[in-house]
Amino acid sequence: MTSPGARAKVRPVTEAIPMLDLDAQHRPILAEIKAAMDAVIQSQAFIMGPEVGEFEAQIASYLGVKHAIGCANGSDALVLALNALGVGPGDEVITTTFSFFATAGAVARVGADPVFVDIDPRTFNLDPRLVEAKITPKTKAIIPVHLFGQMTPMAELLPIAQRHGLKVIEDAAQAIGSKEGERFAGNFGDIGTLSFFPSKNLGCFGDGGMVVTNDDGWADKLKRLRVHGTGKERYYYDMVGLNSRLDTIQAAVLKVKLPHLEAWHRGRMKSADHYDRLLAEVPEVVRPYRVPGMRHIFNQYTIRVPRREEFLNRMKAEKIGAAVYYPLSLHLQKCFANVGGKIGDCPHSEKASAEVVSIPIYGELSDAQRERVVSVIKQHVRA
Repeated sequence: MTSPGARAKVRPVTEAIPMLDLDAQHRPILAEIKAAMDAVIQSQAFIMGPEVGEFEAQIASYLGVKHAIGCANGSDALVLALNALGVGPGDEVITTTFSFFATAGAVARVGADPVFVDIDPRTFNLDPRLVEAKITPKTKAIIPVHLFGQMTPMAELLPIAQRHGLKVIEDAAQAIGSKEGERFAGNFGDIGTLSFFPSKNLGCFGDGGMVVTNDDGWADKLKRLRVHGTGKERYYYDMVGLNSRLDTIQAAVLKVKLPHLEAWHRGRMKSADHYDRLLAEVPEVVRPYRVPGMRHIFNQYTIRVPRREEFLNRMKAEKIGAAVYYPLSLHLQKCFANVGGKIGDCPHSEKASAEVVSIPIYGELSDAQRERVVSVIKQHVRA
């Protein structure tokens, strides 16, 4: 029986560290975002209002491309790009097997077949050295994915595409602001695609996407394809397109956020540098590899850990965010069984799928939070 005045011992509540803290990002600019949204509500120009064109111009300037065409999401951006380039039934498109579903899903949506290539195990990106062996008379295009914020080496991939007369669509959904040399992702291939899903380095308040190109003809076609394929005269259609427009309110939000993007990149890179130093003391963990001459903007900080499921359980118990991107390679997904993929076809991707885990990387993380994340990693590998 507890004596009078005795105090029960209360275990201190450990602060949660989420995988992504959007509140921390939005709080300093929330008033400006709300004002921009209110302006759209007052104007009632909810579809293709002036903010859409203004944001498109800002993205084009930022990336150094001639044309930026907003659309409903990053998945549609890929479909629009494939449609613009004339990819369809009977065609093959070479792409990585280690990516979000939308990359290969877009190929299937236009009636073409994805042809999967294994990854460079250091970067998790498509390995250009394996591409040429996959080219057939049916190959129409290549879709490299700039995964986790680091580019696939375009200097190696583009000559292969040029030799075989293939189009290149850059899936830069996770890589706005990443660079090879001094050129931004999306400005190397024939067409580039972006996603503004909330978890991206530049995210909106819902779904949003964009297609970028330096070709005037494809830009004109993309603009028509995103509004059902309409011609110059309303209700007359030159082609069958999509209903895939970037909402004006989302463009207004993104206009406010874009000027902060470089600072957010620097914050993520600072967090990555800190993790690198802390994890240098943990040889059991494989840190992200940074390709010399490339700018990695760390949409994710992805490591390899032993006994991953145990690690995920430990992180959950400690209330620290962690996520697996991606647990099953695309060539082994049931929906792509028709292309004949089997275990062993892409061993580096299959191994990565069993080992990788991403930890919190946003720039608003404090030194103490990153140190706590790494302390839990150390506890796991030394248990």
